[in-house]
Amino acid sequence: MLKKFFITCAGVDKNILENCSNGEQNKYVGIGATVFFTAVMATIAGSYALFTVFDNLYAAIFFGTIWGLLIFNLDRFIVATLKKQDVKWKEFLQASPRIVLAVIIAIVISKPLELKLFEKEINQVLLTEKNQMTLDNKTQIAQQFTPEIAKINAEIEVLKQEINTKETTTNALYETFIAEAEGRKGTKLLGKGPVYKEKRAKHDVALAELNKLKKDNVEKIKTKELAIASLLENQKLTETKTQPIIANFDGLMARINALNKLPWLPSFFIFLLFLAIETSPIFAKLIAQKSEYDYKLEANESAVKTWVKQQVQQSEKMLKTDIEISKKVYEEMTKEKELYDYKQKLARDLMKSQADSFYKKQQSML
Repeated sequence: MLKKFFITCAGVDKNILENCSNGEQNKYVGIGATVFFTAVMATIAGSYALFTVFDNLYAAIFFGTIWGLLIFNLDRFIVATLKKQDVKWKEFLQASPRIVLAVIIAIVISKPLELKLFEKEINQVLLTEKNQMTLDNKTQIAQQFTPEIAKINAEIEVLKQEINTKETTTNALYETFIAEAEGRKGTKLLGKGPVYKEKRAKHDVALAELNKLKKDNVEKIKTKELAIASLLENQKLTETKTQPIIANFDGLMARINALNKLPWLPSFFIFLLFLAIETSPIFAKLIAQKSEYDYKLEANESAVKTWVKQQVQQSEKMLKTDIEISKKVYEEMTKEKELYDYKQKLARDLMKSQADSFYKKQQSML
C-alpha cells in the first residue's frame, strides 16, 4: 500500500512500472517518497510562516496544507515531465528550468523553518530594535511638545523675573527709608522727619504694587504650569498609544529582516539542505542511466506517435479521395437532362409564388 502511494507520488505510469523489475520500482518509490516528504516539510514551513502573519492556528494549518499540496503537485510535475535522453547535455538543458524552479521552492520552504530554528536569536534582535524604536519614538514625540513647553517655561521665567525685579526695587526703597530714619543716609538726621515719611510712602506704594504683582503673576504661573502638565500628559498619552505598534513589530517581514542580521552561514547550510532535498529527485533521474522503465515508456510513446501519424495520413487520404469522388459525381450530374428539367421547374414555381405574394401584399395596401 505504501509502495503504491509513493509510486503515485513519483508521477510514473503505473501500468508500465508494474511490468518492470523490483529494483526499478524501488528507485521510483524513493523518488516518490522524496517528493512526498518535501511536501510535508513545505506544509510545516508554510503553516508556521502563515501563523506569524495571521496569528491563528486553524487558518495557518488550512493555508499551510494548501501550500504543501501546491508544492507536492509542482514537484510531482517536475519529476514526471523529466524524460531521459540519449545525450546528457540535452537532459540538463531540459531540466534547467525545473532546477531553477526547485531552487525557488527550496528558498520558500527553508525560510520559515529558519525563522523557527533561530527564533530566540531573532527575538533578541527584535528586542534590541524595539528598544531603539521606543527611544526614537519618545524623541520624536518630545520634539512635538518640547518647543511649546520651552516657550511656556520662558514665559514663567519672565513672570518670575518681574517679581524679582520688583522685589529688588521695593527692598532698595525699604533700605532707603530705614537709612533715613537711622541717619545713615539722606539728610543724616536721626528720626522720622518729612523726608523719611516721603520715602516711606514710596516704599509702601512699591510694596503694594509688589504684592499685587506677586498675586497676579503667581496665578499666571499656576495657569502656565497647568498647561505644561497638560502637554506632558498628552506627550505620555501619545507615547502610550504608539507603544503597541512598536510592541507588535514582530511580523513576518520584521523577522526575515532580523534573520538577515544574524550570521549567514547557518542559514546558508539550512538552505543547502532543503535545496538538496528539493533537487534530489531531479538529479536522481539525471544521474541515473537509461533504465527499463525509460525504454518501455519511450516504446509506448513511439507507438502512440506512429499510430497517430498513421491515423492522420489515413484521414488525409480519405479526405482527398472523398473530394475527388464528389467532384466526379457532381460533374456527371450536371450533364443529366432530367435533373436540369426538374430544377428548372422548381425555380419556375418559386418565382410564381413570389409574384403572387407580392401582388396580394400590394392589393392589401390599396
